[in-house]
Amino acid sequence: MRIALFEPDIPQNTGNILRLGACLGVAIDIIEPTSFIFDDKRFKRALMDYLDHVVYKKHDDWNTFYKWSKKNNFRLVLLTTKSKKNYSTFKFSNSDIIILGKESAGVPVFVHDSVDNSLTIPMKKGLRSLNVSSAAAIAVSEACRQLYLF
Repeated sequence: MRIALFEPDIPQNTGNILRLGACLGVAIDIIEPTSFIFDDKRFKRALMDYLDHVVYKKHDDWNTFYKWSKKNNFRLVLLTTKSKKNYSTFKFSNSDIIILGKESAGVPVFVHDSVDNSLTIPMKKGLRSLNVSSAAAIAVSEACRQLYLF
């Protein structure tokens, strides 16, 4: 199982998600472009000293990531507010990549149209969304629980 971040634009959230990956043993895919560089002090502060403990791969763009994921037989699972399928009733697989959109805009339609599954975390009505790193922690923890990864 892996986590993919589509064009992340908040360095603290990206650092936090890489730290999550390190702690849970889940590899991270960064789909470029990002709006910051990996030397960003906010990114480093959130990540702390966990970079040496996480497996991550950068992809030049969505098309590069998509081709790589299909070549390697991954199932693409988008976490989105635009789905009715509850993440907690979904049966996760070791071949899943849980994709999270950019904080400011989510993912474009072509990403929605390319994934194998779309899931949502139910929330109180009238609110827009969870923080992307919080959403990642919720969904990935459920996947790890189902797959007995920890």
